[in-house]
Amino acid sequence: MAHDETQSHGKTAELHRMETEEHICPFGLKTKNLLKRKGFEVDDHRLTTREEADAFKQKHQVDTTPQTFIDGERIGGYEEVRRYLGLEVPSEKEVSYQPIVAIFSTAFLMALALAWAALDTLWSIRTLEWFIAISMCLLGLQKLKDLESFSTMFLNYDLLAQKQVRYGYVYPFAETFAGILMIAGALIWLAAPAALFIGTVGAVSVFKAVYIDKRELKCACAGGDSNVPLGFVSLTENLIMILMGLWMPIKMYLM
Repeated sequence: MAHDETQSHGKTAELHRMETEEHICPFGLKTKNLLKRKGFEVDDHRLTTREEADAFKQKHQVDTTPQTFIDGERIGGYEEVRRYLGLEVPSEKEVSYQPIVAIFSTAFLMALALAWAALDTLWSIRTLEWFIAISMCLLGLQKLKDLESFSTMFLNYDLLAQKQVRYGYVYPFAETFAGILMIAGALIWLAAPAALFIGTVGAVSVFKAVYIDKRELKCACAGGDSNVPLGFVSLTENLIMILMGLWMPIKMYLM
């Protein structure tokens, strides 16, 4: 049931949430903040002991807190309050490009900052190189934070990992290490082939899974816990690594 936000002003919401010495319920605080932002006066009832919380749940036949009541009607927890107010409640399984947007936006700003500090200018070829290299590092870091989950998701589509399972554990280290070397402009003879190899294998694997086999999969590019769909973004990541793997040796040769 969606609630008209214009009618919320001047209304009172009764909120019951846990706040003990050992635990402050984050969803209780988020619910309180949301209700206030939407114009409700919040009658805040803090459950300060486990016994109080258990008694409240037994009385109202609920399994969790916080619980919100409006006009005598129990609305429920944080997500139910969002629905009541007509706000979006993302599903845990809903695909999202938010991690990729965050990573590439941060990488771009870091590249600009690095260019300004090192070259006294915001834009140059080196800025673009740093942007790609930093993106590789950040993407590698996302994979490394939970290597086991990444390698499991990676096995769904990567052709080499399906034949050599250990490759799924090596990939994040190779991507991150190549990115670090490219930021420094050092050991390009090692970094460039690594980027070229993993980018080529990745591009072929993604293209086959998405455009030939027509499979709908999650991409492991932002880590094994992400809901980024496998597709254009994943293919672009690998094509950029191929480009860097080719460009960096060419640049060194031309210099």
